[in-house]
Amino acid sequence: MTLTEEDVLTALRDVYDPELPVNIVDLGLVYRVAVAPDPDAPGMVPRQKVEIDITMTSKGCPSHERIIEQVRNRLAGVREISATAVNLVWEPAWHPERISTAARQQLGIE
Repeated sequence: MTLTEEDVLTALRDVYDPELPVNIVDLGLVYRVAVAPDPDAPGMVPRQKVEIDITMTSKGCPSHERIIEQVRNRLAGVREISATAVNLVWEPAWHPERISTAARQQLGIE
């Protein structure tokens, strides 16, 4: 099976912001997912390396290390992923408009 960006986003929907009952994908914290073959990875299945750009709701977010650790741990459990790089980015700045419609309804802001 070839891993897709959507597969990675589906896995990341298990990672929640500790301050809100919403996953980081629906909060709009995931800015970019890149999946590429990893020909040097050991193992029998096709292995992929993943690079992710994420942001936080604010630069002062006390949970950023915890969220990044959860992302790494969650993706480590995906059999097709051989390596994960998580980049914390601040541009463009996160804005509440990035929250999905379903998450807005869940939070009662729509």
